Amino acid sequence: MTTSTQARPSVRKATRARSRTAKPSVGLGLRMRRHWQLYVMLALPLVWLAIFAYWPMYGVIIAFKDYNVVSGILGSPWVGMKHFDRFVESYQFWRLIRNTVGLHLYELVATFPLPIILALCLNTVRKKWFSRSAQLITYAPHFISTVVVVGLIVVLTNPSTGVANRIIGLFGLGPVDFMGDAGLFRHLYVWSGAWQTMGFAAIIYLAALTSVPPELHEAAIVDGASRLRRMWHIDLPAIVPVAVILLILNIGSILSVGFEKVLLMQNNLNLDAAEVIDTYVYKIGLASAVPQFSYATAIGLFRSVIGLVLLVVANAFARRFAKSSLW
Repeated sequence: MTTSTQARPSVRKATRARSRTAKPSVGLGLRMRRHWQLYVMLALPLVWLAIFAYWPMYGVIIAFKDYNVVSGILGSPWVGMKHFDRFVESYQFWRLIRNTVGLHLYELVATFPLPIILALCLNTVRKKWFSRSAQLITYAPHFISTVVVVGLIVVLTNPSTGVANRIIGLFGLGPVDFMGDAGLFRHLYVWSGAWQTMGFAAIIYLAALTSVPPELHEAAIVDGASRLRRMWHIDLPAIVPVAVILLILNIGSILSVGFEKVLLMQNNLNLDAAEVIDTYVYKIGLASAVPQFSYATAIGLFRSVIGLVLLVVANAFARRFAKSSLW
């Protein structure tokens, strides 16, 4: 009791001292006038978001209407969940879900670890010229157009003149129509994507590795740790938060795959495995002889809602188990 009684005056004294030294709260208007340059810079991306990200959402309401051009968006009649029910009950539903989710999961499992491994290896290499040359060679494919990449795939896998079939012919095997085989479509799509994006994605992890203090490596070397152990116990934990965030974003887009590349690689022979939600929406909404705008919008909205739910769930799991999350 005596101790608490003696402590009270000192606490009150410290509180009065803090109140005297504390800066008075500044209103938002005054802060904006003082730092108007920062708010002008902030206004530019906000205007861009409002015009190109939020204003187009107005058109989403045609998913709940039988839209026709003459009546317009507001004049078209409401039909509730009719187009969503039609999509879920259609014979295409499970095939599209299977193709889209299967392709995205295959791509995620096969290609997600590759940039991490590449970044860890490049960070360990002591020869700077070799490290920089390897970075240049690996991230250069990222700047190649998707059309050119698909053109290269078609030329290399041509059944009569392609390099792939010439190599297969050396072993006495017959030509393989890679682009016409639905079973090979996923492999071509995923591994060509890995070649194109692995080096560029590794830049993010290399940037994260620069935050590792060199004293940790020096102390580990003194303790006799090998390069592999330093990579495992020092470098890898440093990039785990970045990897978790990228993984959450990938899971959130599980019903969305590379539309352009899938569409360019499609043909009548591999369509059973190559038809995904994005290409189906494009075909019925824009490429069809009778465009079905409301039905296509409903499918696109369905995909976005599922992606948002998966993103929230993945973020909650990451926050609980990996102690790292988007929010």
